[in-house]
Amino acid sequence: MFNALIYNPLYNALAIIYNTVAFHDLGIAIIVLTIVVRIVLYPLFHKMARNQTLLQKIQPRVKEIQHTHRENKEKLAQELLALYREHKINPLSSFLALLIQLPILFVLFSIFSTGFTAESASHLYSFVAMPRETAHGFFGLLDLHERSIFIAGIVGAAQFIQGKLSLKISGSASEGAVAKATKNMIFIMPIVVFLIGMQLPAAVGLYYATTTIFGAAQQWFINRSITREFKAPS
Repeated sequence: MFNALIYNPLYNALAIIYNTVAFHDLGIAIIVLTIVVRIVLYPLFHKMARNQTLLQKIQPRVKEIQHTHRENKEKLAQELLALYREHKINPLSSFLALLIQLPILFVLFSIFSTGFTAESASHLYSFVAMPRETAHGFFGLLDLHERSIFIAGIVGAAQFIQGKLSLKISGSASEGAVAKATKNMIFIMPIVVFLIGMQLPAAVGLYYATTTIFGAAQQWFINRSITREFKAPS
């Protein structure tokens, strides 16, 4: 069931892209497929990113409610729920969206790690041709089966940019423990993903870099939208 619904469609999509618009370049095929997946899953990614951004934006109001109703837990919960409804925030949507994405991320990781092999040919549909060439290069410059410090560096830089964009919308000068931890993670996460990227095939790093850059662009648009929303007269 898992192969029929998720793995096989993605594997065949990669093969079709590789045989056509990617000109038998696995790196280009990975970028195109990643963008296609991001576009298909755009509503999920958008809702998750928007919720996270709005939660940062309303943190001053959340703290105010928590302080005002710290002695009345029931009233506190009611006020927080009313605040979330006002801004159309579902605190659980990010978690649910992540659960839906995990199987797809796992499949893409598997596909990009192995590429096209004789063993995996059984996943191809009858109307999809097995790629004649099985080169795993990117513009003839990188072997995507090998590790690449260059790709790992791009992954780390993309992660840093996305983290800065995610924090920028809050506009809070708070230096509380949570705020400090969030700011620290902006610098820690790029290092972490860089080190992880150094241990993985460049194909996986290229996918992660592409999806992170796409996510950073999406976050920029969300930031603009939310800024206009909060500036608009009520």
